[in-house]
Amino acid sequence: MGLLLLCNGGFMLLAAFVSGIYKDGATLDISMAAIVTMLVGVMAMFYTRGHRKEVKRKEGYIIVTFGWLIMSISGVLPYIFSGTIPNITNAFFETISGYTTTGASILNDIESLPEGILFWRSLTHWIGGMGIIVLAIAILPLLGIGGMQLFAAEAPGPGGDKLHPRITDTAKRLWLIYVGYTLAETILLKLAGMSFFDAINHALATLSTGGFSTKNASVAYWNNQPIIQYIIIVFMFLAGTNFVLSYFAFTGKVQRIFKDEEFKVYSFFIIGFTIVASLIVWLQADVPISDYHPKVFGEVESSFRHALFQVIAIVTTTGFVTADFTNWTPFLTVFFFGLMFLGGSAGSTSGGIKVMRHLLIIKNGILEFKRTLHTNAIIPVRYNNKTVTEHIVYNIIAFFVLYMLLFIIGALVLGFLGLDFESAIGGAASSLGNVGPALGDLNPVVNFSELPDFGKWWCGFLMLLGRLELFTVLIIMTPYFWKKI
Repeated sequence: MGLLLLCNGGFMLLAAFVSGIYKDGATLDISMAAIVTMLVGVMAMFYTRGHRKEVKRKEGYIIVTFGWLIMSISGVLPYIFSGTIPNITNAFFETISGYTTTGASILNDIESLPEGILFWRSLTHWIGGMGIIVLAIAILPLLGIGGMQLFAAEAPGPGGDKLHPRITDTAKRLWLIYVGYTLAETILLKLAGMSFFDAINHALATLSTGGFSTKNASVAYWNNQPIIQYIIIVFMFLAGTNFVLSYFAFTGKVQRIFKDEEFKVYSFFIIGFTIVASLIVWLQADVPISDYHPKVFGEVESSFRHALFQVIAIVTTTGFVTADFTNWTPFLTVFFFGLMFLGGSAGSTSGGIKVMRHLLIIKNGILEFKRTLHTNAIIPVRYNNKTVTEHIVYNIIAFFVLYMLLFIIGALVLGFLGLDFESAIGGAASSLGNVGPALGDLNPVVNFSELPDFGKWWCGFLMLLGRLELFTVLIIMTPYFWKKI
């Protein structure tokens, strides 16, 4: 955790450097936040220098949960020191929304913030996204969380049971891909007409499937430049794909991508949902039509682009918007609400339940019909032509039930705080799924600023639960976790 704080302070210094380049007046404040964070990190490392560096399963849960919390608490400092978000509740909400790559905001005038603070805000996304890749692919399978063991064997790196070498090797390769994608998107967005500052901030938010923008209107600011939105669409799709598949692509094993069941279902979902949304938007809704070749594309192109953008943004839980989809039609409002529960691929930076879990639950449900007819037959669930153990299937079903139960409790709490039905269920689904924009009074055009203080802390808790796959956080709250065996 001390090392995490040192890294966090280092990223703050990077934000201070950007602040100095733009001379926005926040350089000293961000630098002070970095120094305080790094000092606490050094003290933590100094105090624990004599302890054994052995990470067992219990320590794994504690490091993951408290690591995210400590990063979020220290990440508040640049906002507080600079006075851009003086309220501690609002500052913590914005920070944990960043680290969990949710993208929900309490800021009403984003464009008035200093460049250094905007860059720090985007960095919180990128740090959280970078951490979640390693968490999902290297750590959670070893902790036995949510059926993530399924692709543990597929992750690049040497075999063996040792925790550290595997994580280190996996992390290096995947972070290289993550950084490479970020640089590629930054360059393409710059070439497409964005300023360099906007390009790098949106690349940081896209690859982490976060959704923080430097503009009040989010990506709708570039509705007259469709090429920018198409570039973001491509990288949202990549960010919502299992990063192990990207590794296979770069190592020449392209055939493994198209054999992957989750990737095929993920792609099929996006294509199918986009066709449905495009037709309804074109026939029934009003969308901004760009000045870009209107005679050729016109309403059809705009309808397709906005529908595709919103489908991918919500499925991958990125949270960027090009229009207020809650104003399109009642059907599409319910449609996009349902997509909040889907999530991208396992091993990606996206939140939600994940396509892999949905796929295995559906497969198991279909097989139950066969098992009912043939009571003595052993009919296992298969995934990528491999038998899935009953333990993993039970784990995934438990995850799904717990996820839906937490959604209901989350919505009830928000309803108790005075939110209407649409806002309560939208806020709970968006927070737990790390989506960002919600419904009702929390729709894409507004934000979470009007939530009561307790509501912001509650939504922050739901964000952390969703980001860390539920069990990781909840198991720490059980009495037997702390009992000595």
